[in-house]
Amino acid sequence: MTLRGRLTAAFLTVVLGPVLVGAFFVGSAVAVVDRSRSTERLAVAAAAVRTSVDALCQQLRAAADAVALTEDRAAAAGQVVSRGLAAAVLVADVAGGVVHATPGAPPTPWRDCSAGVPAAGPPRALAARVDLRDAAGAPLGTVTAAQPVDPAFVARLAAVTGVAVTLLDGPESPVRLRHTTESAGVRDAVLAAAGGLDGERVVGTADGRYVRRVGPSEGQPLPLVLSVPSDQPPGLYAALVTAVLLAALLAVAAAWRLARVTTRPLVELAGAVDRVARGDLTARVPVRSCDELGRLAGAFNRMTRETGTYVAALTSSRDQLRGHLAVLGDTLASTHDLQRILRVILHSAIAATGARAGAVLLVDAGGSLVAQATEGLAGPDDPPGPVRVPLDGGVVGAVAVTGEPRRGRVEPSAVPPGEPRCRTYIAVPFAAPGEGGVARPDGAAARSAVDGPATALGVLALYDRLGGDEFDDDDLVTLRTFAGHAAVAVDNVRVHEEAQRLSLTDPLTGLWNYRYLRESIRREVERASRFGRMLSVLALDLDLFKHVNDTYGHTAGDTVLAEFARRVRDEIREVDLAFRQGGEEFVVLLPETDARGATIVAERLGTAVRGTPITVDGPDTPILVAVTVSIGIAVYPDHGSTGQQVLDAADEALYAAKAGGRDTWRVAAVARAAPPVREIPVPAGAVTPDDGLPRAGAHRELPAVDGAPEPVLPAPGGGASSGPHPPRQSRGR
Repeated sequence: MTLRGRLTAAFLTVVLGPVLVGAFFVGSAVAVVDRSRSTERLAVAAAAVRTSVDALCQQLRAAADAVALTEDRAAAAGQVVSRGLAAAVLVADVAGGVVHATPGAPPTPWRDCSAGVPAAGPPRALAARVDLRDAAGAPLGTVTAAQPVDPAFVARLAAVTGVAVTLLDGPESPVRLRHTTESAGVRDAVLAAAGGLDGERVVGTADGRYVRRVGPSEGQPLPLVLSVPSDQPPGLYAALVTAVLLAALLAVAAAWRLARVTTRPLVELAGAVDRVARGDLTARVPVRSCDELGRLAGAFNRMTRETGTYVAALTSSRDQLRGHLAVLGDTLASTHDLQRILRVILHSAIAATGARAGAVLLVDAGGSLVAQATEGLAGPDDPPGPVRVPLDGGVVGAVAVTGEPRRGRVEPSAVPPGEPRCRTYIAVPFAAPGEGGVARPDGAAARSAVDGPATALGVLALYDRLGGDEFDDDDLVTLRTFAGHAAVAVDNVRVHEEAQRLSLTDPLTGLWNYRYLRESIRREVERASRFGRMLSVLALDLDLFKHVNDTYGHTAGDTVLAEFARRVRDEIREVDLAFRQGGEEFVVLLPETDARGATIVAERLGTAVRGTPITVDGPDTPILVAVTVSIGIAVYPDHGSTGQQVLDAADEALYAAKAGGRDTWRVAAVARAAPPVREIPVPAGAVTPDDGLPRAGAHRELPAVDGAPEPVLPAPGGGASSGPHPPRQSRGR
C-alpha cells in the first residue's frame, strides 16, 4: 500500500467511529426529549381541564344559589338560563318531585360536580345542586343547575388545553368515546391506548401520539382522554442513516485530500528540480515541516538563493517594487471595497517579501483581532476557520496592544493558539491616520501624544519566508509601507460608511430620514405586491408641538422629539421602520401588518407617549411636559396602489385624527374599488371581533371606522412608490 493509501485508511478509522456513535446518541436523545416534552404538555393540559371543569361547576353552583335565594324561583331560573349561566334549572321538593323546570333541559343522566366516585352511564350534563331550607333550617327541597356536556363543550376544553380531548361514554371498560376532537384516523389507536391506562400514566400509540386519562375524580367527574402528537421529526432515523452515509463520503474525500496534502512536498520538490534543470533559478519550495523533507527543501532553497545572478535580480526587483508602492497606495486609497483593497495589499506584501502566507487582521467590537484577508493559510497545520486572536494573547495580539512591530523565529509547537503555524514571522501594526502607536506609509512609527503607543486598528502579518531564512530589516520597512496603505484604506472606507449613514438618518432622533423613507416605502410596497402581503403606514404628529417650542424653547422641543423617537423605537418590532419626515411629523412602516394590527400598534404608541410626561431642562429645575400624538393609518393595497398614495392616505387619516380631538388614531377611508383578486382562505377564530377593522385574508364588508365604510383588505395588486417627493413641512397641527 502506498503512503497515500495508508494515510487515507487511518483517517477513515478515526473519523467514522465517532460519527456512528454520535448518530446513535442523537436518535436516542431525540426520542427521550420528545416523550418528556409530550408528558409535560399532557400534565399542563390535565391541570387546565380540571381548572375549566371546576370553573364551570362554580358557575353552576352560583346560578343555583341565585335561584335558591329568591322567592320567585321560576323567574330567577328563567333569568339564569337567559343569561347563559346554566342551560337548565330544576327546582324539586323534599320528596324529589319537580316543582319547576326550565324548558330545553339536557337529557339525563346529569353528572353531579361534587360526585366523589365514578358514576355509571354516559355523562350528558354537568350539574350543581343546592339545598333549599326555610328560616328555621328545615329542608324544603333542592335547586339544580345544569350545563350540557356536548361536542361544543369538548371543543372548548380542547381549545383551552391545546391538546385533543375525548369524552368517554363511561369509566368502565372497554372504553367507548362519546365526543372527541381527535381526527378519524387516530381515534381507534387513542381509545386502544386509553383502555390500558390508569392513574396519570402516559403511553404512546403506534402512529406517534401520547395519551393520558383525566378523571373521573373528586371535583372532575368526567372521564376524559387527552392526547398530543409526537414532536419527533418524521423520518428522523432515515435522515440519520443518510447523514452517516454522507459523512462517510465526506470522510473519504477529506482523507484523500489530507493524504494528497501530506505527499505534496515531494511533488513540489520534484517540480522545482525540473524548473532549475531548465534554468529557472526563481524556483522555491515551501518549507512545511522539520522532517527530512523539510530539511531537503531548505537545502534546495539555499542553493538557488546563493546564485549571484538571482540575488542581483531580486534586489533590483525589490527596489522597483518600493518605487511603485506610492502610486499603488494612492490608487487603492480611492476605492471603498475594503476586502479587495486588503487582498491586493496582502498579495503585494507577500510577493515583495517572499512569504509563504499572510493575513490582515482588524480589531472587532469584541476586542479581538479577526482576519479580514488571508492568503496561503490552507495548509493542514493551519487553524481551521477564520483566524481570531485575542488582543492580550499571541504575537499579533501583543503587536496590536504595544504598537511595536515584531519579527523573528518560533518553533511550530510553541505557536500561540489561534495563530497559523509557522517557523518565521513578521507583524506590523497600523491604525487610522492621526492615531498613535501605528505604522505610517513613510516607514516611521507614530506614537501617542499622551502615554506611548495606543491600541492599533489592525495588524499586517506574514509567515514563513520562502527559503527558510528569517525576515530582515528591509522586509520590516517594506511591510510598514504596506501597513500604512492598509490604514489609509480602512479609514477611507469607514469615513465613507459613516457619511452614507449620516445621509440616511436624522441627526436629532437617530431615526431614518425622509430620503430613506422614499426608498423604503418603494421597496416595501414592491415586496408586499410580490408576496401578496399587506403593508401598514402610520403617520404620526405630536399634538400642539408649537406650544412646546413657544413655551419651553427649541432646546426643550428637541428633547421632546428625541424622547418621542426613543419611545417609538421601543414599541415597534425589529422589522418595522421608523422615520422622521420633518419637524414633529414621523412615519412608521409595518410590513406584513393589516389594519387591525396597525391599530394595536397605534394604541400602544399613544399610550407610551401620553402615559409618562417628558422631562426637559428648566431654568432652575426639570420640567415635566405632557405630550400626546395623533396617528393616521393607511394600508397597502386598500388605500393606494403606490407608496406615495398610501402615504397620502395616512396623512389624510392623520388630519381626521387631528379634527377628531387629537390624541387618537384614525384609519383612512377606502376611496377606490378593489381589483378582482383570488381570495386566499384564512381560518377564522371562534368569535369574530366586532371592531370593524379589516384583517389579512378576509374579504367582506365590515362596519365603518368613524362612520366610513371600509372593506377588509383584499390580496394586493402590486404597485411601487411614485417618484421622489420633497419633504413636507410642519403645518402647526
